[in-house]
Amino acid sequence: MSENKTHCGYVAIVGRPNVGKSTLLNYLLHQKISITSRKPQTTRHQVTGILTEGSVQVVFVDTPGMHSDQPKALNRYMNRTASSAIAHVDLALMVVDRDRWTEEDDRVLEVLKAAQVPVALVINKIDMLEDQGLLLPWAESLQARFDFAGIFPVSALRRANLTLLEEFVCGRMPEAPYLFPEDQVTDRSQRFMASEFIREKIIRQLGDELPYATAVEIEGFRQEGRVLHIDALIFVERAGQKKILIGQAGSRLRTIGTEARKDMETAFDSKVMLKLWVKVKSGWSDDIRALRSLGFEDS
Repeated sequence: MSENKTHCGYVAIVGRPNVGKSTLLNYLLHQKISITSRKPQTTRHQVTGILTEGSVQVVFVDTPGMHSDQPKALNRYMNRTASSAIAHVDLALMVVDRDRWTEEDDRVLEVLKAAQVPVALVINKIDMLEDQGLLLPWAESLQARFDFAGIFPVSALRRANLTLLEEFVCGRMPEAPYLFPEDQVTDRSQRFMASEFIREKIIRQLGDELPYATAVEIEGFRQEGRVLHIDALIFVERAGQKKILIGQAGSRLRTIGTEARKDMETAFDSKVMLKLWVKVKSGWSDDIRALRSLGFEDS
């Protein structure tokens, strides 16, 4: 890199659902930006994370997992969001799961080939491999599928080999002025982050019972003295789901609120007063107008 010059570029993090894209982004940024859970399709929106190190700024774009099944408008929106993020980036990181390659991985790779962008392969969750000796032949078999710019076995959760990946990414950034202030870590608003923190806790609490049936809308967001007051409305599709979400005597909803508030206070560096309500909005996940009202806009 040139001395006294800044380098800046976009990097898309792509892959099928549940391979650890959001966890990877959070650990590369050393800060929680994207919500995570064990359930596939936790990420619904394109989330931007900004890493500034020395003379280099990397604008990471975390995308929803690409999947073949598109039964609802929400699923189609998520696929479009992931595909559109690749169009104008300087580098794509394709994340795959340790020793597994599926038809959905094939689909992701086809989208990347069509975009004609440099692609580095990130083999995630290597800490879960029972036989580490299988890693090298597995990586070589993947290199035969495509001329990857680099292959990086990592464990995002255990922070293994992330330094090598970060150095590679920074080295690929073109000479350009910074796009964001050096202390900025995302282009998403605090309102958006608040809604995502709540949705994460819902998925973690009710992932088996209500995996994708909820959405969150922030109705109030105001600072009063040292306290940030946040009012949030949680949408479900059926009355039975509302009962499950609230729990006996409101116990489940209180737990969700308590855990979400802790994340908010850390992220926003403020005491938070959080109020939650639950409302039935039938068929919201397959209603284009409802999706737009909930913030699902093509960008």
